[in-house]
Amino acid sequence: MLLGVNIDHVATLRNARGELEPSVLEAAKICVNAGVHGITAHLREDRRHITDYDVFSLRNDVNCRLNLEMAATYEMKKIALELMPDACCIVPEKREEVTTEGGLDVYSQKGKITEFVKPLIDAGIKVSLFINPEREQVSAASETGVEFIELHTGAFSRAFGTKNEEPEFIKLRQATSLAHLLGLKVNAGHGLNYKNVHKMHEIDGIVELNIGHSIISRAVFVGLDTAVREMISLIYKN
Repeated sequence: MLLGVNIDHVATLRNARGELEPSVLEAAKICVNAGVHGITAHLREDRRHITDYDVFSLRNDVNCRLNLEMAATYEMKKIALELMPDACCIVPEKREEVTTEGGLDVYSQKGKITEFVKPLIDAGIKVSLFINPEREQVSAASETGVEFIELHTGAFSRAFGTKNEEPEFIKLRQATSLAHLLGLKVNAGHGLNYKNVHKMHEIDGIVELNIGHSIISRAVFVGLDTAVREMISLIYKN
């Protein structure tokens, strides 16, 4: 498995004072030097953390794979086609949510999503759909033309260490198996941390884990370089 680090919360900390520190660009460079596969940044409609300037700076000044998380809106598609990130992950978005609360409902809006992602795919951007590990969502995603899905691991992460851990883990494993049968590649993320990430090794064929909050939180105590290297050691461990 590979690691993509989501650096949104570096921007959250910066924006708390409305100043320039800590630098999103410098954080990305530290992550890349520590050995991550790529950087993920979520450009939200309300710009609560990552800004347009951030994503264009990341594209122009950091030598790494850039994954842009974005909602399925005209504005974001226009930005993505100008930015030309290596990958886009299409996520649901609500202004009132603290963080992304669930997966995209591809099943009920398959036609709309298929139409939305086509120009991105045609431009050569690797597109993934952020979905819950549900059979109907995986099946619908396979009909949109995307190459990847990203499974929402939030329910598993919240259940870790409780009686609900195994049922939630089985959902992830079954969704991954179905995705492979349907020709999709699988990434995963949301809520994964240093205690639960080892379980992802029990699921065959996950390409990449996207992790942010846990790494940035750990960095407060040990530094970002160390926090990233510690997570890499858990993910790359055979």
